[in-house]
Amino acid sequence: MAISGLFEISRRSLSTYQKALEVTSNNIANANNPYFSRQRVVLGALPPDSRVGISVGLGVKIEDIQRVRDQINDAQTIKYNQAFSSADKQSQILSHIESLFSEPTELGLSGLINDFFNAWEELAVNPASTPLRTNVIQSAEQMSSKIKTLYEGLDLVRNDQKLDAQSMVDDINSYLEEIQELNKQIYDANIKGNGGFDLLDKRNEALQNLSKLVNVNVSYDDKNMASVSVGGVFAVDRMYATKFQSSVENGKLTILSEDGNAKVKVNGGELFAITNSYNKLIPDYLSKLDLVSQQIFDNVNSIHSTGYSNTNPQATGINFFSNYSNGVLEINSEILNDPNRIAVSSDGTSGNGDLALRLAELKSTKMLNGLTISENYSDFVSSVANEKVMNDQKASANELVLQQLEQQQSEYSGVSIDEEMMDIIKFQRSYDASAKLISIADDLLQTLLNMV
Repeated sequence: MAISGLFEISRRSLSTYQKALEVTSNNIANANNPYFSRQRVVLGALPPDSRVGISVGLGVKIEDIQRVRDQINDAQTIKYNQAFSSADKQSQILSHIESLFSEPTELGLSGLINDFFNAWEELAVNPASTPLRTNVIQSAEQMSSKIKTLYEGLDLVRNDQKLDAQSMVDDINSYLEEIQELNKQIYDANIKGNGGFDLLDKRNEALQNLSKLVNVNVSYDDKNMASVSVGGVFAVDRMYATKFQSSVENGKLTILSEDGNAKVKVNGGELFAITNSYNKLIPDYLSKLDLVSQQIFDNVNSIHSTGYSNTNPQATGINFFSNYSNGVLEINSEILNDPNRIAVSSDGTSGNGDLALRLAELKSTKMLNGLTISENYSDFVSSVANEKVMNDQKASANELVLQQLEQQQSEYSGVSIDEEMMDIIKFQRSYDASAKLISIADDLLQTLLNMV
């Protein structure tokens, strides 16, 4: 091999180990980036020069720079992201709903229902007492006010879900646009042959964030282009990104493609918790609250209308409540204006409080499902608490799996500072040796020139 060959081998070695040091330095710089995938330099020998009949090596080259990533782990993470985010978001919504009930406290509806019937029991002892009649009205007003507050609170939470859905769909559209743009950049990088590893990491981050919002399916072609569907509807590839919108149709919150031709089947991610709350849970809770309120309205009026007032002349056929609709339990305006129109006697006899006693007994009367009015309401409140506990458990279980997947991915593709520092030392020494070889080749050349 000529002296010029030594220079060429040294030059290639310097270039190779400089690039290896750059890759290793980039790994170290991204050691704390959770979405970064470690890059690995694969070195190989250049084909030997056999022109003189003897094979002589021509040095080293970088055969490949590999992105170390467990794609099966990524697919599993996307799956469990959807499950965890859905359960966690559902638990947050249920926690908000639970706070409306104020149970178990004196301010809760259960206690106010009992106070209402207790007021009748006190009135039965002294039917002519104006303060006790006023107490019945006041307890009814407090109970009615709480029902209205609960109904309005549930309705407000439901409306919040509609607004959250609109905001979340905007975020989904943004992620889809980002993924499409990254697909294009990755495609161009592949054509240029530079791998685009940082772009792949950014796209993976966008896919992971997207999967927290809604159920997605991701597939890759032979050029590593990601195709994504959202709830069974095509969403993005290299050429196109679908835009989605939220809409309320027939009282149901739905997610549609922007042109309205495709309906998304939402069954995962935070968006599922939102649509499930809007379409199923909260309407069910409003229906249960209606049921309890209607029981109070029907049963109290059924008894009260058969009794006699304390007016002169006496009146009968008076309903205590005038109407119930959508959380508004209205007390008869005649009774509000004149407490003596409250009926406490079944026969109009002065001092007879038997009707008030019958009304008080509604507190312990078994009705629908073999439960009292208060028990029906308590059962409703318990169902909300149980639903929250169930979602808390789901969230905890899926979070544990996600932590395990994160640990596995970190061990496989994460950066070990110790390992990278060893590579730094190894490549640096090789670089120094290559530089030394240039110096030696230069000395040889100078010696040769001096001999001329």
